[in-house]
Amino acid sequence: MSKPSTPNPPSLADLRVEIDRIDQGMHELLMERGRIIDTLIKVKKTQESGSAFRPAREAAMMRRLVERHHGILPLDTVESIWRVIIATFTHVQAPYAVHADMSAGDAAMRDSVRFHFGFTVPFRPHLGAAGVVQSVAASKGDLGLVPANAVAGTGAWWTMLEGDKAPKIIARLPFVERADHPASLPVFAISWPAADAIVKEVEVFSVKVSGWSAAAARAISPFADVVAVPDGAFDGAALLVSVPEGKTLADITSALINAGASVRSTALVGSHATRYTVAGGARPLPATSVVVQKSP
Repeated sequence: MSKPSTPNPPSLADLRVEIDRIDQGMHELLMERGRIIDTLIKVKKTQESGSAFRPAREAAMMRRLVERHHGILPLDTVESIWRVIIATFTHVQAPYAVHADMSAGDAAMRDSVRFHFGFTVPFRPHLGAAGVVQSVAASKGDLGLVPANAVAGTGAWWTMLEGDKAPKIIARLPFVERADHPASLPVFAISWPAADAIVKEVEVFSVKVSGWSAAAARAISPFADVVAVPDGAFDGAALLVSVPEGKTLADITSALINAGASVRSTALVGSHATRYTVAGGARPLPATSVVVQKSP
């Protein structure tokens, strides 16, 4: 009895033809996306209304991308490709520049800007957060990136976001966090918020206190992420407080008062999506092994 024949493996030439077919298809889809964006511009007249950046939509898109991704292509690569596509088409809809505070380190911030916004979007470096906020405030739809953690020698830049006539924090990047992210510097994105694009999973407040102490810092740490800088007399401090869903500003102020601090003022200075963390890094994973978790 003869053995059943096995199909011959494809040749290198056949495989290269398939790769060329896929490459052409991806290019055609990008051009089709461009045609849809062109129609969107005409329908929404986006070029007359400032930035088209939509942090809520983008955060949701990046989460879906992570949850469906599998195979040998690293997550870093696919995320970067999608970020460039999104940022570039956003720029096509309504041209904008990205202003960035380089005081946390030129390389780290530059990596964040290029990873999230590519090379088509103009990049404007600043030495200090104040210059970033001022440039965004003077624009119609530019974005500003400022480190989301404490930087030595940096003042309370977030007080410039207080009031109705000031830009606000609209996002926290990266949208998807992991231990080996190539653009891992946590940054706040600042812009003029569009009412239909705000995501309020985490609300960010500027809080000024007297009697700031280690005890006060420990008291509020279970409730929120906090950046603190000295502020004036009476052991004062200016706080940037990120309050997640399920917690309130009242929780923060009560904890501060119980720890012996006095709350002098509070102001809402923005909001952003809940931090989305991928456990296990960005190495190639089978379809069922991506584990994600939300964190404040």
